[in-house]
Amino acid sequence: METQKILMRSLAVVVFASVIWTITVSADNDQKPLCCTAVSRLTRAQFTDPIISFRLQKQSLPCVKAVVFETERGDFCLHPRLTWVKEEVKQFLRA
Repeated sequence: METQKILMRSLAVVVFASVIWTITVSADNDQKPLCCTAVSRLTRAQFTDPIISFRLQKQSLPCVKAVVFETERGDFCLHPRLTWVKEEVKQFLRA
């Protein structure tokens, strides 16, 4: 009888932990940025946010080839062939 109580409590703890873990994992996945599925052709004049960092994204459908600039407002997916985007990337690589 005592063994059954211990097993039932252990099972309840495992189920409870599994539910919490599942909720946490799904909440984390909702917050992570997905890949860029489209790019912007903003001009340098239109893009006024200071750039914190960048990353290059390769094409792998549904993701498109892009330069992703990280700013305080968030990530911006930009067309990699824009002249000003190339210049910004060069500046980061020089530093």
